[in-house]
Amino acid sequence: MKWDWNAVGDFMPDFWRGLLVTLQALALGSLLSFTLGLVWTLLMRSPSRWVRWPVGVVTEFVRNTPLLVQLFFLFYVLPEWGLTFSALATGVFAIGLHYSTYTMQVYRAGIEAVPVGQWEAATALNLPRRRTWTAVILPQAIRRVVPALGNYVISMLKDTPMLMVITVLEMLGRARLFSQQHFQFTEPLTVIGVAFILVSYLASLLLRALERRLVR
Repeated sequence: MKWDWNAVGDFMPDFWRGLLVTLQALALGSLLSFTLGLVWTLLMRSPSRWVRWPVGVVTEFVRNTPLLVQLFFLFYVLPEWGLTFSALATGVFAIGLHYSTYTMQVYRAGIEAVPVGQWEAATALNLPRRRTWTAVILPQAIRRVVPALGNYVISMLKDTPMLMVITVLEMLGRARLFSQQHFQFTEPLTVIGVAFILVSYLASLLLRALERRLVR
């Protein structure tokens, strides 16, 4: 089969629009998952079981149901309850919520890896609980878990094509639409395959640089 460079040129405007949506979903979904994951972790350390139990139920439910099911539920069911959001906002929330239940475990491991002596030193200095967390525990814990969090960023990138099922035209959605309109499948799908590889590689480089910076 002959490679058609004209098809590639015709597809590129759609590709750039799809890439922008993919990067938006990835950046916002990552930010949401990291923030929510930390919130879940801190709530699970609450001394009150009335806090821990509901959080545990919610996070277990989210972690053990497919992301695809969650996307359909948020996009098609919530409007019946009067909660309507844009397709992209719904996709970002679904990805962020889903992966927050995994980053929660990463944060938990990082916090547990902080030496007991650090807790004892904070207690000896009579630091307030909030100060202990923000100045002593969390900086050390987050520094330890950056590589694991980075792995989930790559996983989120690879899951962004699922947003196509709720009408978000990210890279794969754009390629699919272009292919159906022009009956050209090889070129657009190859372009987005290469794009995913390049974006994943660049993201891994940035995360390694951040990891080296935090280790200093």
